[in-house]
Amino acid sequence: MNKPKYRRILLKVSGEALLGDNTFGIDHQVVKKIVEELKEVYKLGVELGIVIGGGNIFRGVAGQKSGMDRVRADNIGMLATLINALIIQDALISQKIPCRVLSAFEIIKVAENYIREKALIYLARKEVLILACGTGNPFFTTDTAAVLRALELKAEILFKATKVDGVYDKDPIKDSTAKKLDTLTFDEALIKKLKVMDATAFSLARDYKLPILIFNLLKPGNIKKAILGKNIGTLVIP
Repeated sequence: MNKPKYRRILLKVSGEALLGDNTFGIDHQVVKKIVEELKEVYKLGVELGIVIGGGNIFRGVAGQKSGMDRVRADNIGMLATLINALIIQDALISQKIPCRVLSAFEIIKVAENYIREKALIYLARKEVLILACGTGNPFFTTDTAAVLRALELKAEILFKATKVDGVYDKDPIKDSTAKKLDTLTFDEALIKKLKVMDATAFSLARDYKLPILIFNLLKPGNIKKAILGKNIGTLVIP
């Protein structure tokens, strides 16, 4: 029987990963495939929190560039993550997986307020948590929210699930000789100026020694492989 390497994880899913082949919105077939993988993880008894991005719907930075007030634009971006969270919740419920959406914004008609103590109780009950609306504050990315929630909820590792296979020593789009790195320390990433996540999120993870695994969400079986400790993606360690 496969034994999970981790007991409690925080999974960060970018909004862009939900696009599929679309340029806007949500590809429900992609959502279905992700949830089918999460069902396998749930069966392993792993305690799971998920932070969802909102870039498939709206990005605060893009709103600012078009002339919007940055705070208002970021608030819209955080609300976009709630839309994604509710869609993931619906898909999980359809698979009979107990789950809750916890929001950093107070929107009691559709989600519970995020309260750390309650979240820890829900995780201990093996309920999947979908953590929406980022940190609830402007100027912070959902990557930063993912690191913050991982630390608050005592996750053993942060899974950053994206559309790329991991971290490369060079830009693989621009340089065909680029090589994927299997492991990397925080200091090495800084010295080599490798982009893992935004500086605020990266610094917080580094300061509190939170390991980060970056891998391709869209490759079938990758979430389960990551849980089992298989060699996929790039593992960033203290």
